[in-house]
Amino acid sequence: MLFLNRKTPERKQDDLQRTASLHSLPWIDDSYSPSGSIFDQERAAVAKRVCGSIECESSRISPWRNRRRPIFEDRWGCSGRCILSMVRAAVRREAVEQDASHSMPHRHRVPLGLVLLAQGWITHAQLQLALETQRARGGRIGDCLVQECGIEPAQITRGLSMQWSCPVLSTNGFMPRAMAIVVPRMFIEEFGLLPLRVAGSRLLYLGFEDRLDASAAFALEQMSGLKVESGLVSTEEFTAARQNLLEYEGVPVKTELADEPDALAARITAILEQKQPVASRLVRMHRYLWLRLWLESGAKKSPNALPHDREDMMDFVFTTGARS
Repeated sequence: MLFLNRKTPERKQDDLQRTASLHSLPWIDDSYSPSGSIFDQERAAVAKRVCGSIECESSRISPWRNRRRPIFEDRWGCSGRCILSMVRAAVRREAVEQDASHSMPHRHRVPLGLVLLAQGWITHAQLQLALETQRARGGRIGDCLVQECGIEPAQITRGLSMQWSCPVLSTNGFMPRAMAIVVPRMFIEEFGLLPLRVAGSRLLYLGFEDRLDASAAFALEQMSGLKVESGLVSTEEFTAARQNLLEYEGVPVKTELADEPDALAARITAILEQKQPVASRLVRMHRYLWLRLWLESGAKKSPNALPHDREDMMDFVFTTGARS
């Protein structure tokens, strides 16, 4: 009779498992996936990879499994058109952040001489002498106080840290070879920033000589994925460390003049499609747009980590017309 051939739910499950075991390799898109699957996480991630462009007109699921790159700002694009859409959005984002920085009110800080005077570290006569020297010869008030009044450089640095409400950093633990690939050399020379060291794989210490640069610190934070702690370094230590840092080669840099936003986005997209990086990111550093490429997986071992070697990495720096 027919009802004798009906299978119970338990028998159906047994037959399903028995059938699956007869096949050496199930297709990667099969819904059946037994425990202890032979597919590693990377292949599973590729099979489920979703296009990062909000303008994608396809199903947004990977149509070609052999297209794993390029990756732009932790997102994959299923086509050059989708990569272009993602890059356009990033260029517009950086332009908006630049406009916002110009609209922020200027913070007036207490002059360094008054800070030192309030702390009792200098006298009115010393301050007056330093100001007269500065008017006659130019230069920084701190240098005038050191040269004309015999004030200790450490007191000047301490006064600057109070003026900027930041810590005084030392160069202990400074590794110039490792720090040389953190940021392009041209930024170190132009903006006076000095990457010092990484603490606990999460915190990057960034040193300056006499004033902080919040825009540069924010750009480095966005690029590295690390929390950046800015502080001042004494002039003597800063000069020696900076000279030591510049003796080492950084990541190879190509500089270009940025055109209007759409043309710039097209150029960046062309670079990404040609180089096929496993990771890339775009940030603004004042009047520059900095594009960093990690060309191979060994150069980008974790999302929040500085590069270990300049090999398999490349920087592109685009000069824009805006100045800050």
